[in-house]
Amino acid sequence: MKLYIYDHCPFCVRARMIFGLKNLPVKLLTLHNDDAATPERLVGKKMVPILCKPDGSYMTESLDIVAFVDRSDRQPLLTGPLSAAIGDWLRHVDGYVNKLIIPRVAEAPFDEFETPAARQHFIAKKEATLGDFAELKAHSPGLIKKISDDLRDLDPLIAQSNAVNGEPSLDDIHLFPLLRSLTLVKGIDYPSRVAEYRNNMANQTQVPLLSGWAR
Repeated sequence: MKLYIYDHCPFCVRARMIFGLKNLPVKLLTLHNDDAATPERLVGKKMVPILCKPDGSYMTESLDIVAFVDRSDRQPLLTGPLSAAIGDWLRHVDGYVNKLIIPRVAEAPFDEFETPAARQHFIAKKEATLGDFAELKAHSPGLIKKISDDLRDLDPLIAQSNAVNGEPSLDDIHLFPLLRSLTLVKGIDYPSRVAEYRNNMANQTQVPLLSGWAR
Protein backbone atom coordinates (compact mmCIF):
# COMPACT_ATOMS: atom_id res chain seq x y z
CA MET A 1 0.00 0.00 0.00
CA LYS A 2 1.00 3.62 -0.50
CA LEU A 3 0.29 6.53 1.84
CA TYR A 4 0.42 10.16 0.71
CA ILE A 5 1.36 12.40 3.63
CA TYR A 6 2.85 15.54 5.07
CA ASP A 7 5.43 14.58 7.70
CA HIS A 8 4.33 17.34 10.10
CA CYS A 9 0.64 16.45 9.90
CA PRO A 10 -0.80 14.74 13.02
CA PHE A 11 -3.60 13.19 10.95
CA CYS A 12 -0.97 11.61 8.72
CA VAL A 13 0.86 10.36 11.81
CA ARG A 14 -2.34 8.57 12.85
CA ALA A 15 -2.37 6.68 9.56
CA ARG A 16 1.35 5.91 9.75
CA MET A 17 1.03 4.57 13.29
CA ILE A 18 -1.17 1.61 12.44
CA PHE A 19 1.29 0.33 9.86
CA GLY A 20 4.10 0.48 12.41
CA LEU A 21 2.06 -1.03 15.23
CA LYS A 22 1.12 -3.98 13.03
CA ASN A 23 4.54 -4.14 11.31
CA LEU A 24 2.94 -3.86 7.89
CA PRO A 25 4.83 -2.46 4.88
CA VAL A 26 3.75 0.87 3.41
CA LYS A 27 5.35 3.24 0.93
CA LEU A 28 5.28 6.83 2.19
CA LEU A 29 4.93 9.54 -0.44
CA THR A 30 5.38 13.10 0.85
CA LEU A 31 3.56 15.76 -1.14
CA HIS A 32 4.72 19.35 -1.34
CA ASN A 33 2.46 21.54 0.76
CA ASP A 34 1.40 23.61 -2.25
CA ASP A 35 0.72 20.58 -4.49
CA ALA A 36 -3.03 20.63 -4.98
CA ALA A 37 -3.01 18.84 -8.33
CA THR A 38 -1.98 15.42 -7.01
CA PRO A 39 -4.60 15.01 -4.25
CA GLU A 40 -7.28 16.55 -6.48
CA ARG A 41 -6.46 13.99 -9.15
CA LEU A 42 -6.57 11.13 -6.65
CA VAL A 43 -9.54 12.04 -4.44
CA GLY A 44 -11.04 15.25 -5.79
CA LYS A 45 -9.74 17.68 -3.16
CA LYS A 46 -6.53 18.86 -1.50
CA MET A 47 -6.15 16.73 1.60
CA VAL A 48 -3.91 14.18 3.29
CA PRO A 49 -3.50 11.44 4.30
CA ILE A 50 -4.54 9.48 1.22
CA LEU A 51 -4.20 5.71 1.21
CA CYS A 52 -3.80 3.79 -2.04
CA LYS A 53 -5.33 0.41 -1.21
CA PRO A 54 -4.20 -2.95 -2.67
CA ASP A 55 -7.02 -2.83 -5.24
CA GLY A 56 -5.78 0.53 -6.53
CA SER A 57 -8.63 2.58 -5.04
CA TYR A 58 -8.04 5.54 -2.73
CA MET A 59 -9.21 6.26 0.80
CA THR A 60 -9.11 9.46 2.86
CA GLU A 61 -9.83 10.38 6.50
CA SER A 62 -7.19 9.28 8.97
CA LEU A 63 -9.41 7.27 11.30
CA ASP A 64 -11.03 5.46 8.37
CA ILE A 65 -7.56 4.53 7.13
CA VAL A 66 -6.60 3.32 10.61
CA ALA A 67 -9.73 1.16 10.83
CA PHE A 68 -9.23 -0.27 7.33
CA VAL A 69 -5.60 -1.21 7.93
CA ASP A 70 -6.28 -2.54 11.43
CA ARG A 71 -8.94 -4.90 10.09
CA SER A 72 -7.16 -5.83 6.88
CA ASP A 73 -5.63 -8.98 8.38
CA ARG A 74 -8.78 -9.82 10.39
CA GLN A 75 -6.75 -9.47 13.58
CA PRO A 76 -7.61 -5.99 14.86
CA LEU A 77 -5.16 -4.53 17.34
CA LEU A 78 -6.92 -1.39 18.58
CA THR A 79 -9.48 -3.14 20.74
CA GLY A 80 -8.84 -1.49 24.11
CA PRO A 81 -11.32 0.79 25.88
CA LEU A 82 -11.28 4.56 25.56
CA SER A 83 -10.65 6.86 28.51
CA ALA A 84 -12.91 9.84 29.11
CA ALA A 85 -10.05 11.50 31.00
CA ILE A 86 -7.70 11.22 28.00
CA GLY A 87 -10.38 12.65 25.74
CA ASP A 88 -10.94 15.56 28.13
CA TRP A 89 -7.21 16.24 28.34
CA LEU A 90 -6.83 16.29 24.56
CA ARG A 91 -9.76 18.68 24.16
CA HIS A 92 -8.33 20.98 26.82
CA VAL A 93 -4.88 21.36 25.27
CA ASP A 94 -6.30 21.58 21.75
CA GLY A 95 -7.48 25.07 22.66
CA TYR A 96 -3.96 26.51 22.63
CA VAL A 97 -1.25 24.02 21.70
CA ASN A 98 -1.11 24.84 17.98
CA LYS A 99 0.05 28.34 18.88
CA LEU A 100 3.24 26.66 20.09
CA ILE A 101 3.57 23.98 17.44
CA ILE A 102 2.60 25.52 14.11
CA PRO A 103 5.13 28.42 14.03
CA ARG A 104 7.87 25.85 14.64
CA VAL A 105 6.50 23.50 11.98
CA ALA A 106 6.88 26.39 9.53
CA GLU A 107 10.61 26.65 10.30
CA ALA A 108 11.47 22.94 10.29
CA PRO A 109 13.08 21.12 7.31
CA PHE A 110 10.12 18.89 6.49
CA ASP A 111 10.11 17.41 2.99
CA GLU A 112 6.72 19.00 2.27
CA PHE A 113 8.47 22.38 2.50
CA GLU A 114 11.27 21.42 0.13
CA THR A 115 10.58 24.46 -2.07
CA PRO A 116 10.21 28.06 -0.85
CA ALA A 117 6.78 28.23 -2.48
CA ALA A 118 5.58 25.19 -0.54
CA ARG A 119 6.76 26.65 2.77
CA GLN A 120 5.24 30.05 2.05
CA HIS A 121 1.93 28.41 1.15
CA PHE A 122 1.83 26.81 4.60
CA ILE A 123 2.82 30.02 6.40
CA ALA A 124 0.22 32.15 4.61
CA LYS A 125 -2.57 29.66 5.28
CA LYS A 126 -1.78 29.15 8.95
CA GLU A 127 -1.07 32.79 9.80
CA ALA A 128 -4.49 33.63 8.37
CA THR A 129 -6.11 31.49 11.06
CA LEU A 130 -3.65 31.59 13.99
CA GLY A 131 -2.07 35.02 13.65
CA ASP A 132 1.45 36.31 13.05
CA PHE A 133 4.02 33.63 13.86
CA ALA A 134 6.53 36.08 15.36
CA GLU A 135 3.88 37.31 17.79
CA LEU A 136 2.89 33.76 18.68
CA LYS A 137 6.50 32.83 19.38
CA ALA A 138 6.84 35.86 21.63
CA HIS A 139 4.20 34.25 23.86
CA SER A 140 6.02 30.91 23.95
CA PRO A 141 7.28 31.06 27.56
CA GLY A 142 3.79 31.22 29.02
CA LEU A 143 2.48 28.52 26.70
CA ILE A 144 5.46 26.27 27.43
CA LYS A 145 4.73 26.56 31.15
CA LYS A 146 1.06 25.81 30.47
CA ILE A 147 1.71 22.66 28.44
CA SER A 148 4.30 21.51 30.99
CA ASP A 149 1.66 21.84 33.71
CA ASP A 150 -0.89 20.00 31.59
CA LEU A 151 1.57 17.21 30.85
CA ARG A 152 1.94 16.72 34.60
CA ASP A 153 -1.83 16.19 34.71
CA LEU A 154 -1.52 13.66 31.87
CA ASP A 155 1.25 11.69 33.57
CA PRO A 156 -0.90 9.69 36.04
CA LEU A 157 -3.40 8.87 33.27
CA ILE A 158 -0.83 6.78 31.38
CA ALA A 159 -1.31 3.14 32.34
CA GLN A 160 1.57 1.63 30.36
CA SER A 161 4.31 2.85 28.07
CA ASN A 162 3.06 0.68 25.20
CA ALA A 163 -0.62 1.68 25.48
CA VAL A 164 -1.99 4.70 27.29
CA ASN A 165 -4.96 2.77 28.70
CA GLY A 166 -3.14 -0.55 29.17
CA GLU A 167 -4.38 -2.02 25.85
CA PRO A 168 -3.86 -0.52 22.38
CA SER A 169 -6.79 1.75 21.54
CA LEU A 170 -7.79 4.77 19.51
CA ASP A 171 -6.65 6.93 22.43
CA ASP A 172 -3.08 6.03 21.40
CA ILE A 173 -3.86 7.07 17.83
CA HIS A 174 -5.05 10.46 19.09
CA LEU A 175 -2.43 11.09 21.80
CA PHE A 176 0.90 10.15 20.27
CA PRO A 177 0.71 12.51 17.25
CA LEU A 178 0.33 15.47 19.60
CA LEU A 179 3.21 14.36 21.82
CA ARG A 180 5.36 13.91 18.71
CA SER A 181 4.53 17.41 17.45
CA LEU A 182 5.44 18.87 20.83
CA THR A 183 9.00 17.58 20.43
CA LEU A 184 9.50 20.55 18.05
CA VAL A 185 9.23 22.86 21.08
CA LYS A 186 12.29 23.45 23.27
CA GLY A 187 11.92 23.87 27.00
CA ILE A 188 8.90 21.65 27.72
CA ASP A 189 9.15 19.72 30.99
CA TYR A 190 8.09 16.11 30.39
CA PRO A 191 7.11 13.95 33.36
CA SER A 192 8.68 10.49 33.33
CA ARG A 193 5.63 8.46 32.31
CA VAL A 194 4.75 10.85 29.48
CA ALA A 195 8.32 10.78 28.15
CA GLU A 196 8.56 7.00 28.40
CA TYR A 197 5.23 6.55 26.64
CA ARG A 198 6.13 9.03 23.89
CA ASN A 199 9.52 7.43 23.24
CA ASN A 200 8.14 3.90 23.29
CA MET A 201 5.30 4.77 20.92
CA ALA A 202 7.78 6.33 18.49
CA ASN A 203 9.69 3.04 18.46
CA GLN A 204 6.57 0.88 18.19
CA THR A 205 5.01 2.90 15.40
CA GLN A 206 8.26 3.58 13.53
CA VAL A 207 7.34 7.28 13.43
CA PRO A 208 10.42 9.19 14.61
CA LEU A 209 10.26 12.12 17.00
CA LEU A 210 11.23 15.64 15.90
CA SER A 211 13.51 16.59 18.79
CA GLY A 212 16.47 17.26 16.50
CA TRP A 213 14.59 20.18 14.98
CA ALA A 214 13.32 21.66 18.23
CA ARG A 215 13.50 25.41 18.75
